[in-house]
Amino acid sequence: MVEALEKDYTTAPITAAERVMLDYVVTLTKDATKIRREDHDRLREAGFNDQAILQITLIASWFNYINRVADALGVGRE
Repeated sequence: MVEALEKDYTTAPITAAERVMLDYVVTLTKDATKIRREDHDRLREAGFNDQAILQITLIASWFNYINRVADALGVGRE
């Protein structure tokens, strides 16, 4: 599963709801200003409530933030 997700999550054996969530997270990661109401509507249609959408957003944003901090400080580089 991990290998399939790393290779291409769009072809990995995941649920439709998981795919919608990952589509949202990818958009948030690449350019959060492109998130629209329609993205939240798709998450709701996939079964995520407002609390879940907030949690998805916070977790993805935190990982984006902490990875950028680590990159800027050279953490993990030799």
